[in-house]
Amino acid sequence: MKKYLAILKINLLNSLAYPAELLTRALVIVLFMWIFFQLWRVTFAAAGTEAIHGLTLRDTMWYLLLAETLELGRPRLARLISQQVKDGSIAYLLNKPYHFLFYQLASGLGDSLPRMGMLFLLGGVVVWALAGPPPAIAHWPPAFLALAGAWLLHFCFNALIGLAAFLAEEVAPFEWIYQKMVFILGGMLIPLDFYPAWLQTVCRSLPFAYMMYGPARLFVRPETTVFVQTLLGQILWLAVLGGGLALAFGSGMRRLAINGG
Repeated sequence: MKKYLAILKINLLNSLAYPAELLTRALVIVLFMWIFFQLWRVTFAAAGTEAIHGLTLRDTMWYLLLAETLELGRPRLARLISQQVKDGSIAYLLNKPYHFLFYQLASGLGDSLPRMGMLFLLGGVVVWALAGPPPAIAHWPPAFLALAGAWLLHFCFNALIGLAAFLAEEVAPFEWIYQKMVFILGGMLIPLDFYPAWLQTVCRSLPFAYMMYGPARLFVRPETTVFVQTLLGQILWLAVLGGGLALAFGSGMRRLAINGG
């Protein structure tokens, strides 16, 4: 584990070495949260109520902030692996004394942590000013625990898409489809609480709800039932996706054709 912790530390320090760039890349969340506030402010006003399915405007904004932080802060691993296959640089990673996937995991985590922290900080200032203070500190630990599981699920999905580059090289279409499924079925743009009952049931049977809705919902309205369901769902899907990832990596290594380099 020491070598992977060293990789994580190196990427973490690299991310923090250029604070101006980190800040600039995170500023986009300021615009996003302002737009979301205008849209949902009008929605709640049109509905003539302070709460929709148990969520107030303040709850909705903090929910969206956590979901956007995860989406914008996660590493674009699929694109990275695809580019490494195209230019041949993946050959230098595969012959090193570490597992390729664990290397990507440690590297991605080191890159994500400072970015997500900056996104949450900047977005939090905007949401606090527009909609009100954040949820009580007691709400944070279960939400951040679920956030860690959500990040790992995102990693598994992106790694699976990236490994498709071992055969197809270009994975942008797969990544686009995956992203839209997270947006809609994961409850990133609209909390699943606002969906029809039948669609909520469908979404909760898929992994995407545990990648977005679960952590964000726990952040604003922590409930024991939601917490247990979220963790169990994440554990189940991590086992399924982790097994699939191991099989895909073994199969892909036998078919990989390296270009360039």
